[in-house]
Amino acid sequence: MSLYLNLTRDRVAVLAALAAPLALAAVLVPFRASFPNTDAALAMILVVVAVAANGYRLAGILAAVSAAVWFDFFLTRPYEQFTINQRNDIETTVLLLVIGVAVTELAVWGRRGNTAASRRAGYLDGINAAAQAAAIGGSAPMLTDQVTGQLTRVLSLQSCLFQYGVAGLGQPARMHHDGSVTVAHRTWDVDAEGFPPGTDVELLVESGGVFQGRFLMTPLPGARPTSEQRLLAVALADQVGAALATSHHPVDRG
Repeated sequence: MSLYLNLTRDRVAVLAALAAPLALAAVLVPFRASFPNTDAALAMILVVVAVAANGYRLAGILAAVSAAVWFDFFLTRPYEQFTINQRNDIETTVLLLVIGVAVTELAVWGRRGNTAASRRAGYLDGINAAAQAAAIGGSAPMLTDQVTGQLTRVLSLQSCLFQYGVAGLGQPARMHHDGSVTVAHRTWDVDAEGFPPGTDVELLVESGGVFQGRFLMTPLPGARPTSEQRLLAVALADQVGAALATSHHPVDRG
């Protein structure tokens, strides 16, 4: 749902970037001889800032370019031509474009910061939910199902299955407790290449060195979870291990 809303918001921002500067320039045309061009440029900048505040780089840059183009076409002499004769008008047009791009980059940085903060809050909620489920003595299948769903979302998985007392079966890749991934005992660079293609990935579930089982994960094509996301997955598996250790006898590692 949030992805759909973001896509819709970005599309609206692109439309506004293309239309709003043109509309404002058209409104100012009847008055262009009665006020300095710098005032018109300031009005254009306000429109660019409003569009760029969305934090979508494409929309902000389009708004800056659109504002500069229509400022030149409608509000500088000779009118209705893409030509500028006066040095001051050239400087104002360039400044309008530069400020628009700069404001866009600031807005993109702010949006990324907010997104990262929201994502981290979601991670903490996931850990807290698993911890609470374990603390209140929920059933083991309920807890593993809950963590399976969280792993699927966090790691961009196609499927995820918890298996009691199984390790290494099928020779999948393995995610370790430091978040690293190995394939046939060789380290795989997930940050650069994503999950290894053509193989499942297992995450062992242990508690105090006692093996309990594994999460067998099938990544979506191109899935590339960050180190932070992989460490969250390990923390969730540890929650399951602690809960299982108190609910049944330990299982010998297979």
